[in-house]
Amino acid sequence: MPNDSRPRSLPHRLLVLATGNWLARSYLAVFALSVLVMFLFPESGFALGFLLLTAPLSFLAMVLPFGPGTEGGGAVEVLAIGFWVIWLLLCAFVNAAVLGALLQRSATSASTGFRKPFLRVPGLPEREGTGTAHPASPRLHRTRALLAPAVDNWLARGYLAVVAASLGFFLVAAYLLPDPGFAGIWPIMTTAPLSIVALLMASPAEQASSLAWLSPLVFSAGAALAGLFNAVLLGRLARTLRAREARPAA
Repeated sequence: MPNDSRPRSLPHRLLVLATGNWLARSYLAVFALSVLVMFLFPESGFALGFLLLTAPLSFLAMVLPFGPGTEGGGAVEVLAIGFWVIWLLLCAFVNAAVLGALLQRSATSASTGFRKPFLRVPGLPEREGTGTAHPASPRLHRTRALLAPAVDNWLARGYLAVVAASLGFFLVAAYLLPDPGFAGIWPIMTTAPLSIVALLMASPAEQASSLAWLSPLVFSAGAALAGLFNAVLLGRLARTLRAREARPAA
């Protein structure tokens, strides 16, 4: 009789998350549609939509040594384009797994949430008035539980460290260097896709000469929130993978 309790490999667990629910499959379908649009309408404004859908990992291809436009002959160009295509597929695969983990985590919380009020420690009396003595405590507890995945695992903490480094470099370049250049591209790439919203929020202050100094702060605050959101999603993915590894298959 085969042993079904063996732990699954990491690629297998990612594959299950990336294809195991409607949210992840819908994302992959939209990604495939965006690739089709790139080939059918290369001059349209939606031709680069697949890069936004696979952000932030897809933007890291800008700093990789291989990609479209690499010079060195036919074989090198084919190899570079092939590497770039594999990288984009891997980015889409990871993002789909993140969305799959988010939906699975939400379903698990909803199914177990009704049992929590009935849990109590044997031998200890129930405290009266705990639901009304501190009305802000449940809200604070929910906020902490919501943000906990961003800091309780190495994947999310490592990502937040990269975001902090990119934002620190951008602020130093914006306020201390005479020419910041393209320093803002790093926080945009690391906190995409929501960093686009942060960029739009900072645009009005950039256009007003009297408030130009405020634009980097507004953008940095928006990018920090975008990075925190991404870290929460990565943390949920790490938690789900850890739970699947610890729980043997039935």
